[in-house]
This record gives sequence, C-alpha cells and structure tokens, in this order.
Amino acid sequence: MPVDFESYRPTDLPDEDTNGRRILEFLARNPELGFRPSELAEELDVPRGSVGTTLRRLEQRGLVRHKGEYWAINAEAYDAHTAAQIGLRAVADAFAGDGYDRTDDWDADLPDLDADESGDESTDG
Repeated sequence: MPVDFESYRPTDLPDEDTNGRRILEFLARNPELGFRPSELAEELDVPRGSVGTTLRRLEQRGLVRHKGEYWAINAEAYDAHTAAQIGLRAVADAFAGDGYDRTDDWDADLPDLDADESGDESTDG
C-alpha cells in the first residue's frame, strides 16, 4: 500500500501480525532468558528458516542481542521503542478530531517568532 512519503514516519518495531513481532513479543515476555532459533521456531510455530533471518533483522535494529546461538530481547531498546509508540499514540488520541490532524496549513496564521515586536525581522548574529 503506498504512503505519503513526506509524512511517513517508520518505526523500528516490526508490523503487527508478523514473525518479527511475534518473536520480539515472546522474547519480551521472557527477558531474562535466551533462546536458540530452533526453540523459537517450535514455540511460535514459525518456519525455522524465517527465524534466523528475522533475528538478524531485529538485531540490526538493536532490538535483540545474542551470545553464541542464544538470542534474547534488548530490553532497553524495546522498552524505549514501546514507550515512544505509546506516547505518540496517546498524543494522537488526545488531539484527534481537533482540526489540526485534518488541516495541513493549520500553522499559516501563527505569528513569526523570529520577528521583533515592531514587525522587523530579527538580525541575530
């Protein structure tokens, strides 16, 4: 599905209902444990070949870490991403329907903060 390229803001978290999200959420529920890819495949009913590729992609995003053949959540990164998403969703919900979310030029009539009180542009520096 195409998106408006200028306003699109990707997230580092995998989309919902993907193997990446399933693996990440499973590891997040078990933050003190490391799992082999084969264990993740069996536990989550994900094809074994997909698990390794998915883990490497999650590692590139900084969301998981590994020691030898064991993989675990990078709890700090996951928590930061989750908190950011929750915060953005809360702000969007709080201001939904107030006009700003539907009006591209909502800021057109705001005063120019770089102008001094006489209306002249400031000449800093």
